[in-house]
Amino acid sequence: MGYPDLEVACDDHVGTVEIQRPPNNFFDVDLITDLAAVFEELDADDDCRAVVLCSQGKHFCAGNNFARTRSESEQRARAEGRNPLYSAAVRLFDAKKPVIAAVQGAAVGGGFGLAVMADFRVVCPEARFTANFVKLGFHPGFGLTHTLPRIVGQQKANLMFLTGRRINGETALEWGLADVLTTQDKLRAEAQALAAEIAENAPLALKSVRATTHDGLAARVQAATDHENAEQARLSQTEDHKEGIRAVAERRAGNFVGR
Repeated sequence: MGYPDLEVACDDHVGTVEIQRPPNNFFDVDLITDLAAVFEELDADDDCRAVVLCSQGKHFCAGNNFARTRSESEQRARAEGRNPLYSAAVRLFDAKKPVIAAVQGAAVGGGFGLAVMADFRVVCPEARFTANFVKLGFHPGFGLTHTLPRIVGQQKANLMFLTGRRINGETALEWGLADVLTTQDKLRAEAQALAAEIAENAPLALKSVRATTHDGLAARVQAATDHENAEQARLSQTEDHKEGIRAVAERRAGNFVGR
């Protein structure tokens, strides 16, 4: 498996996929597409029964790489109303094996969506989750409008969506967003331990149970991202979105005008 920003291994029935874009691990369509391909390859590997998703550096995934120039093919797709990023994201949600995310530092925006894609999240107190889209004058994406309420409930999801506030590891555990809270130095080991606890079980039963609990999830995420993409395309043309990007980059409140 050769992917420039991913380190992939499988040992004792546990696959490990490490994102290597430190320190912030910003994502783009290339990274999410490569992740989808890796997860599909691990699905096809009978020796792999569970997967740990982790990141090298300070943050799990601090959001979208807004500085990246979109390729011509991506620009054409977006002009036609399609979003290759979300097509790849739906493939991730269609993965067949349990995924444990080890979340250190920030999981922001679409990076938050990537963390929520996992079945379980192992976090440390320093973890920070935020759906900061409204601060960017933007609509939530990466399927979060479907997946986050599924985990924390609609009310808490609304609180995060409409305030853009961030929550730490302790709050994530309290809300049910996180499953294990540990110290930062033990984060990876705890995620591996949970994956190993899953992987020691009968592989056919694991696949069967997960298929039942995830039945129709990818299709629902597809429907959510279709709507999210349309709203993002509309809002990306507004003055407020341009101001939101400037404000977040300058670490200040946005001066929004409703246009």
